[in-house]
Parts: sequence; C-alpha cells; structure tokens
Amino acid sequence: MNVWFDLNNSPHINLFSGLLTELRADCQLTITCQDLSNTVGLLKLHRLDHQIVGQHYGKRVISKVAGYPIRALKLWSHLKDRGVNLAVSQASYQSPLVAKLLGVPSIYMNDNEHSAGNLPAFAFATQIHVPECFTNSNLRRQFASLRKVHRYPGVKEGIYLWRIADRIHQTRAKRTHGRMRIYIRPEPHMANYYRGAKNFLDDLILGLRDEVELTILPRGVEQTAYYADERFEGIRVVANAITLEEIAVACDLFIGAGGTMTREMAVLGIPTLSVYRGELLDVDRWLIAHGAFEHHPILSVAQTLKLLHRLTARAPDRELLDRGKLAYRELRTKILELANDSAHGAVRTIVPGGNPR
Repeated sequence: MNVWFDLNNSPHINLFSGLLTELRADCQLTITCQDLSNTVGLLKLHRLDHQIVGQHYGKRVISKVAGYPIRALKLWSHLKDRGVNLAVSQASYQSPLVAKLLGVPSIYMNDNEHSAGNLPAFAFATQIHVPECFTNSNLRRQFASLRKVHRYPGVKEGIYLWRIADRIHQTRAKRTHGRMRIYIRPEPHMANYYRGAKNFLDDLILGLRDEVELTILPRGVEQTAYYADERFEGIRVVANAITLEEIAVACDLFIGAGGTMTREMAVLGIPTLSVYRGELLDVDRWLIAHGAFEHHPILSVAQTLKLLHRLTARAPDRELLDRGKLAYRELRTKILELANDSAHGAVRTIVPGGNPR
C-alpha cells in the first residue's frame, strides 16, 4: 500500500510526524509539500523524505484561485506513476481533487471553518475529518456532504501532543527559573482566511523587550527579515525551524496571533494568550470555554506583565490528551482500512483531459 500525504504548512508536520513513523511499518509513504512558512525546515528536522511540488500563490484570492489548478496538475503529474492508494491531508485543498484524478480515496482534515479552500476539498474528499465541535451549520455553509463527515474526539492538537506532553511537563519541572520568557507567534499574514492587521504586535514587542526575555517565532522568510530590523535589536528571532518541545519547555507565557501553535501551548498547560484579530474558530471558542487559554485581541504591555504573573503553568490537559489519543487511533485505523481496500479493489483512474481507464 502507498499512502500519499501532502503537507503544505508547518503545523502539518507536528500533526503527522508520529503517525508517519508508525505507518512506515505497514505501508509505503509518499510525502509532498510546499515551501511555505517553516514547512521544509521542519520536514528536514524530523528527517522525513519529501518532495516540494508547486508553490504557494500568496494571499490574494485571485492568485490562489489561479494557482489551485496549476498545483493540482503538478501533483497529479508527480504522483500518476507512483501507485498511490490513498491521499491524506490537513488543509491541502488540492489533495482531494488530485486523489479523484488518480482514482483513489482521500481523507481531508480541517479545523478551520473560515477557509475558502474547504469548498473544493469537501466536494472531492471521500472522508472529511473535523473536530467534534465543528458545527453542522459551518459544514453545510461550505456544501459538505454530512454523510462523508467524521468528527474526531477533542481537537487536532491532541492527535499528536499525547505522545510528548508528559515528557515536556517533566522537563519543565526541572527548569531553573531565571528571567521570565515570553514567546510570540505573529499573525498568519499569508492565509486566505486572515483579515486582521499586519505587524500589529510591534508596540507590544518593543514594550516588552526590556522587561522579559523575548523570543519571536516568525512565519517564514518575510517575517524573519522584518524582525531582523535594527528596531528589534535585543530580541531573539528564531530564523530556523525548531521543535515544539524546545518552545514548550522554555516558555513561561505564549502569545499567539494565529491558531495551531496557540492551541498547542494551551493543551500542554503553558500559560497562553491569543491575540488573534479575526473571527475565532469553533475550536478556539470551545477551548476558551474549556479554560485552556484566554483571548485578548488588544493587549497592552502592562496587561501582559500582569497576566504573566497571574497565570501559572499547569499540568497538560489530560482530558484533551486522552481524546487526542483516541482520535489518533481512529485516524490510523481509517487510513489503513481505506488504503487496504483501495489497494485490493478495482480502482478507476481518470486522466485530466482524457477518458477513464
């Protein structure tokens, strides 16, 4: 069996790396990616063989729409002779279409109901996997067929954090406490769903510089270059990919202007503030109601320092981790079942511009 994973953004590496390691014992793996954010660096860090196919087409809707069929055809051309039996992805909008063209089933995962790319992905996917809090109204709004939908327990981040949460917690307990450390993840300025301001954290970052040990975790080359400016002298800017564990072990307070990394820190018990300036996802509202993190879209230096001393680290959220482990097992089982059925069944391949064969 040959299972194809299209990993087109950095959060997908953490999500699938443990699963990929386990699946190697049962099937052949094919990994494609885009050179977006820290994706390639993290693939190399995790020693996952991969092939860059296509490119990211920027934030503008017209560019994304034009780039969609281009990358889909590049993926089809790359995969058509590789004997793929199943496609698996998180928020890879081309993956279900390419799987359809290859005549194989697909599992499409997403926890972002504001992503326009769900429209084609939901249409072409064999199975749609979303977190349990993803509402039917949001699925219907993007024309998802509910008969294809599988709701997994908990949140996406639990699917992989159950493996490392206890180790991180134990390592954090052994830390020697010096100057307080705040990690900041800027806004996802290249995402099609993001409507907030760009570089809105500058005043907060510069105001905190002399108060704490500050680390910026930029999203790719453009943000890395921006924070390399002399205005931000004295602030650590992580130019290369680093592991989730490195961040979680060292962090006293995490401030996130995006989604996945904010939720990761919250599930791990790290004091976490979301400053996301946009409509919150169902999954974020669910976690806030769960008490996992706080949302402060407008955050001052004084307020941050007050929260830094009020919020204390806690043990990882065992309920979310247990749900995540169950979700992981469900996903692994479904992948092997679908891939096995595809490998041993009559599969029809549709050639773009041609006839079924």
